[in-house]
Amino acid sequence: MQTSITNTPTRYGWAMIVLHWLIGIIFIGQFVLGYVMVRIESQRTSFELIQLHKSFGFLLLGLIILRIAWRLGNAAPALPASVGTLERRTAPLAHFALYAFQVALPLSGWALVSVSTLEIPTMPFNLFVMPNLPLTESDASESFWTSAHWYLAYAGIALVALHIAAALRHHFLLRDAVLTRIITPSSSGE
Repeated sequence: MQTSITNTPTRYGWAMIVLHWLIGIIFIGQFVLGYVMVRIESQRTSFELIQLHKSFGFLLLGLIILRIAWRLGNAAPALPASVGTLERRTAPLAHFALYAFQVALPLSGWALVSVSTLEIPTMPFNLFVMPNLPLTESDASESFWTSAHWYLAYAGIALVALHIAAALRHHFLLRDAVLTRIITPSSSGE
């Protein structure tokens, strides 16, 4: 049986599975990289890590926009019958919050580099110069966007931890297919 790129009523297709795991790995990696890059003593290494963090931030933004567009065109599989009413109501809100944070976080980082008085160009993976957002440069704006980016990062990682905990609960305690449907792709015959 051939696997499908699109979702079926019971499983996700390859496109959503790849985007889900790729975004998840980059999102968690960005949190770790962001934490390390501001605590490292070597200014040169810190600068290089910051540039890498910005590069992956733009990649993450592009991937999450692609994922949202794909999701709008491909209905998510239905939740198993064992999922209760409260969880059926809150699951879409939790997923919306994850999407919102995954968009807001790189946008806040882009705003941060755009208002920085250091005026260091952003070159994603050294391929091209990313233009700044049309925001006014100032120390006050930089301080605001630094704080916003920091708070969004910690709130986002808390949401990811909650998401992981919920998936593990479904798999190990409830023993339903919620986790496996984002691991094993749908078949074209489903």
